[in-house]
Amino acid sequence: MASTTNEKRPLLAYGLIGLAVVLFTIGSYIGLAVAPREHFMGEVQRIMYVHVPTAWIGMLTLTFAFVCALLFLFKHDWKWDSRLEAAIEVGVLLCFLLCVQGAIWAKPTWGVWWDWDPRLTAVAVMLFAFIGILALRHFVEEPVRRATWSAVATIIAFADVPIVYYSVKWWNSLHQVQSTPETVDGPMITPLRINAFAMLFLMMGLVSLRTRLAARRLENEIAPPLPERERSDDRIAAAGGEA
Repeated sequence: MASTTNEKRPLLAYGLIGLAVVLFTIGSYIGLAVAPREHFMGEVQRIMYVHVPTAWIGMLTLTFAFVCALLFLFKHDWKWDSRLEAAIEVGVLLCFLLCVQGAIWAKPTWGVWWDWDPRLTAVAVMLFAFIGILALRHFVEEPVRRATWSAVATIIAFADVPIVYYSVKWWNSLHQVQSTPETVDGPMITPLRINAFAMLFLMMGLVSLRTRLAARRLENEIAPPLPERERSDDRIAAAGGEA
C-alpha cells in the first residue's frame, strides 16, 4: 500500500479554523442582533443559525467519510484510511452537537427535549452507527483488518445519511422540513449562509489536523520507529546475518 506520510505544515488548517471563528462571530452577531425575530417561535428560533449549518456540514462530513471508505477499498492507499478516521470523528462530533442543539430548540417549541419521530430517530441511528465504527477502530489493532472493516462498516452506515435528509419528506414527521435558502425568509439567509461557511471551514481544518495524527499513528504501526530499526540492525549485524 502507498505511504502514509503527511508532513505538510498545518498552517492551512489553522488558517481555516481562524477564518471559521471570524465568520462564525460575524454570522452569529447578525443572527442574534440584526435578523428579525421569528413570528411563531420567537427568540428561540435564532438557534437555527448554528443548528442548521451543523446539520448540513455534519452530513457533508459523513459523506466525505463514505468517499474515503470507497477510495481506500479501491486504491489501497493509507491516506484514505487516515482521512476516513478523521472524517468520522469530526462527523460524530457534529452529529452530537446537532442532537444537543435540537433538544434545546425542541423543549420550548415541542414541549419535550426529544421525540422518537422519523427525523430524530434516523439521526440517533446515524450517530450511534458511526460511534460504533470508532469503537471498531479502537479495538482492532491490526492496521489492514481495521482499515478494511471500518471502510466496509462506513459504507453500510452511510445508508442512513440520505434517510436522515429525506425523512421529513417521506414520513409525517414532527420535525419541520429542511431549512434552506428557498424555505427561509430573505433577512435570515445571510447569517445562515455565513455560519454555514464558518462550519465548513472549521470542519476542513479539524479533519486536516486529525488526518495528520492518524497518518503518524499508522506510520508507527506499519514501520517501527527509527531507534527500534537501529537496534534490530545492530542485532542482525552482531549475529553476522544480513538485514
